[in-house]
Amino acid sequence: MKAREHDASHLDVQAFAKEGATLEGDWPLSELPRLAASAQADVAPAPVAWQARGELRLVRGAAAQVWLHVAAHTAIGLECQRCLQTVPLVLDAQRSFLFVHGETAAAELDADSEDDVLALTRALDLRALLEDELLLSLPLVPRHEVCPQPLPVRHEGAELPGEPVNPFAALAALKSSSGH
Repeated sequence: MKAREHDASHLDVQAFAKEGATLEGDWPLSELPRLAASAQADVAPAPVAWQARGELRLVRGAAAQVWLHVAAHTAIGLECQRCLQTVPLVLDAQRSFLFVHGETAAAELDADSEDDVLALTRALDLRALLEDELLLSLPLVPRHEVCPQPLPVRHEGAELPGEPVNPFAALAALKSSSGH
């Protein structure tokens, strides 16, 4: 019997797991619009390499468990929150999901389990799932270990070049120079 063709945009997770099937490939970053929106435009986008593997785990005295193991890898540039220059980052996401019948069962089991639990579907968008995982792997505050250009140091009362003048500071300076 010929193995079934699986579509990453409409993945029948249970059939995929029963076959112990695998899918892999590369997507251009532009096909993951939420992740692409986070990336700096001045860095050439790397493709997103990904893979997925289905697994049916037999459990004694219970129905077999449906598992999906996914991984994605790419490199992007984000804005450093210290120096505002581009910081190159490598993103790696790996996750395993247990699929169960029904949203209610998934929510209850997810709350009580360390495993990631999702409701079983016949049309899982694998691209969206992998994009979610890559977004979750982004740092909260992207920054260089050591910024490539030294940051300007501000001394008490000194103004940085291009910084707008504080009108109250100017008024205080006038007041103190007039002797009041």
